Amino acid sequence: MSVRTPDPNSGWLSDGELAEIRRRLPLLYVEAVPVRVDGLGQVVEVGVLLRVGPSGTIARTLVSGRVMYGETLRDALFRHLEKDLGPMAFPQLPASPVPFQVAEYFPLPGVSPFYDERQHAVSLAYVVPVTGTCEPRQDALELTWMTPQEAASNAVADEMEGGRGGLLRSALASVGRLL
Repeated sequence: MSVRTPDPNSGWLSDGELAEIRRRLPLLYVEAVPVRVDGLGQVVEVGVLLRVGPSGTIARTLVSGRVMYGETLRDALFRHLEKDLGPMAFPQLPASPVPFQVAEYFPLPGVSPFYDERQHAVSLAYVVPVTGTCEPRQDALELTWMTPQEAASNAVADEMEGGRGGLLRSALASVGRLL
């Protein structure tokens, strides 16, 4: 019996294939809330992205993206953090792959607190400390660092897409920073 090496490009789908799959199956995503911590490990800053959405709207959001076939959660998380924050962000990935929350996005508003008009998706959400310099890339316009209190505000939640303001508050609660 021979061991087969997985095709490294098998996780990539054409736009047509992805659209068809999104109509038929829930997809797995990872989401990350980048944070800066002090010497005691307490979150002192939270990073929120400003991004242009598929419809051309500008909204605040979190680091997020699909998990590809054959990719570990840890690898997917690292890939999306590097893609959105740049190679010098130096994320400190969690020792455990257990997320602080599982968010289920539906294409119909009101089914859950999370909404994505394109698809039904299940997202594993993590709080990830970053220690380096963050330079947003890809479709991220900027990364805004704010205090946990600012990040938990209604004003920030109102600027976030798909219910991610609630997810951000859950992230802050999971690290004891939601007052």
